[in-house]
Amino acid sequence: MKIQLWAIGKNHEPYIKAGTDDFIKRISKYYPVEWVILPVPKNAGMLSAMDLRKKEAETILSWLKKGDYLVALDEKGKQFSSHELAQFIQDRADSGIKNLVFLIGGAYGLDEQILQKANQQWSLSNLTFPHQLVRLILAEQLYRACTISRNEKYHH
Repeated sequence: MKIQLWAIGKNHEPYIKAGTDDFIKRISKYYPVEWVILPVPKNAGMLSAMDLRKKEAETILSWLKKGDYLVALDEKGKQFSSHELAQFIQDRADSGIKNLVFLIGGAYGLDEQILQKANQQWSLSNLTFPHQLVRLILAEQLYRACTISRNEKYHH
C-alpha cells in the first residue's frame, strides 16, 4: 500500500518542511509515501468561500484515481486514538488498498462533494490548527501509527 498526503495550498513553510520531511522519511520505512501539494485555483482571492471549495473539489477529483481510498480531514469527522489510527491503517493495508490518500482541504475546508466521496472523514481534534501545522501533525500521527503497529517504542 502507498500512502499519499495531499494538501491544497502553498508549499510547506521552511519550519514545517523540515518536520514533515523527517516524518515522511520515517514513514517510508513502513510504506511508500509522498506529499502532493495541490495548487490553489487561479483567482482564488476573487472567489467566494463556496466557489473556492467547488474549484478545489474539481482539482481533487482530477487527481483521484479509481481505487484510491480517500480520508478527508474535516472537523466533523471521526476522531481516532493513536491505537485506533494504527489499526485503521493496518486494516486498509490488509484489505489490499493500493493507495491511501489523506487530504487536507483549503482555507475554507472541503466541498460537500468531496466529503461525500471520501471513504472516511477524520478529525484530528476539536481544536482549530493552522493549515501548515496540520501537515506536520498529520505526518507525525501517521508515523506514530506505523510504530504502534510494529510494537516499536516511539509511542509510550
